Amino acid sequence: MIFMGSIFKITALAGIAAGAYAAVKKFAPNILPGKNEAEDMAKNALNSVKLTFPTDEKFYNGTALTPPMGWSSWNAFRNRIDEKLILEIAEAMKTSGLADAGYEYVNLDDCWQSSMRDENGRLQGDFSNFPSGMPALVKSVNDLGLKLGIYSSNGTLTCEDLPASLGNEATDADTFAEWGVEYFKYDFCHNVPIPMRAPYIEYISVANSDGSFETVIPADDASLFGDAKILEDERLDSGRYISGLSAHRGSALFGVDVPEDGEYSLTLGIRKKSNSFKYLEVTVNGEDKYATTVPPTKGFTADGRHQVKIKLRAGANTIELENPIASRQDSAAVQYAKMGRELMRATAEYADRNGTEERPIVYSICEWGRNLPWRWGAAAGNLWRTTPDIQANWKSVVGTYEINVNLFKYAGKGNWNDPDMLEVGNGDLTFEENRSHFTLWCFMAAPLILGNDVREFIREDGTADTENETLRILTDRDMIAIDQDALGEQCRRIKTTLIADTLIKPLENGDVAVCFFNKGSDTRYFEHRMDDIVCRSYVTTPLAQEYEVYDLWTKETSVINTTLSAFVEPHGVKAFRIRAISE
Repeated sequence: MIFMGSIFKITALAGIAAGAYAAVKKFAPNILPGKNEAEDMAKNALNSVKLTFPTDEKFYNGTALTPPMGWSSWNAFRNRIDEKLILEIAEAMKTSGLADAGYEYVNLDDCWQSSMRDENGRLQGDFSNFPSGMPALVKSVNDLGLKLGIYSSNGTLTCEDLPASLGNEATDADTFAEWGVEYFKYDFCHNVPIPMRAPYIEYISVANSDGSFETVIPADDASLFGDAKILEDERLDSGRYISGLSAHRGSALFGVDVPEDGEYSLTLGIRKKSNSFKYLEVTVNGEDKYATTVPPTKGFTADGRHQVKIKLRAGANTIELENPIASRQDSAAVQYAKMGRELMRATAEYADRNGTEERPIVYSICEWGRNLPWRWGAAAGNLWRTTPDIQANWKSVVGTYEINVNLFKYAGKGNWNDPDMLEVGNGDLTFEENRSHFTLWCFMAAPLILGNDVREFIREDGTADTENETLRILTDRDMIAIDQDALGEQCRRIKTTLIADTLIKPLENGDVAVCFFNKGSDTRYFEHRMDDIVCRSYVTTPLAQEYEVYDLWTKETSVINTTLSAFVEPHGVKAFRIRAISE
């Protein structure tokens, strides 16, 4: 409803703007843009809720074929981390049995890095807190049989105002690959959206490096598509320029012949208009893409130039110009997808250079659900945050669940909805609430990234505290198997009273997992007919006369005929694994 309301508001505002244009121009013409610019602005507003980013090809790097499991520093330690703490955490994960249960990533969140990049523009660890350097830390964690994860932001700075990776994607991906990092969380603080506006093009020219070849192609020689059109302008020498390339609404295709293969300078002849940043994507021969941002045009002259280095082949080539960014969703998707491509390139190139086995990096997109990442995340990364930051209280856990539980159709092998890190063991969550929290995340096929101080699972004598309630929840093999099931299906909510939910999750071997979730403050009775569960198209459990029911928490087994039922404690769950035993 919020999303639809935004569409109606944007549509209404665009209509008001268009309708008022003529009247305002009559009385205050100097405060308005030109007519064509105003039309662009109105169309951009209407298009701002669209997603044009291509999602047909999934991101695949061979990792996260089941939801990732590990630990992150942020929930428990915030900005107070150092290499001693990280190594203590890694050792505790090994000793406590967490590693044996499947938790393999030790992830540094924000504040691992220095405020200074090195002389080559590369990120480096905080000099005081990580004096041994990041490669040494990676090796120490690897020696324990675990993998190190790291953090940056898709912005000019991280959330804690330290160097981030927007504009440095290739350099930072190379750095992480060389260090041996195997998990990467990419946040959204200090993000700078890609402009939806495109520059106006008077001509293009192509020249080689020594100046012995140059060809100029005017706007009139381009093939125009969509809203792209030729406008006349007496301030230009040619008198004409191309408009309508903004917001994925139009494109211009130029043909150019060059004498030999190689790198060429592409000069864009710009009609200067609008004191704002503009974005253009140059596609050569339908394959190679070059992105460029044109700065605000404040010059005294009407025309300007903007250059891009491109590679052409001998003979005929095509050069297409457009701005594919029609919305904030497109902007975020394009930026996150770029980092994903750089990570895959960097790990492959490092392995090839050094003759080593490739160590792909699990790529965690963390833009808090602002730009509906479930719509495009599977084409950009391994997992994507669907919600704002979780907090260590029951209201936050339930609120996070309510968002994520409805997004089941977007999750699958190698690409997962991420409702944020686990708060099990943190804050004032009760035993029932901790167990419910963990159960819900497992049923939703969510990444299981711990957020507590796991050193508390180690006794003074250095052995694991196997009686610790939180540790017993987090290492329950039966529940972890639900999360890690190879079928890769997120649960579906098949019934709700707002207070009481019934969830089902099909499993690879033909079993089905069922969860009764009581959000209320009183004990509740649940029941659900088995034929209503197994008749659903996505469940392969056959209709049967009898079913074996295994309680995932009590470890008790029973046999039922037609109806599954249970009393559920306040803020609690009852979770079962069910198989047909008599058809």
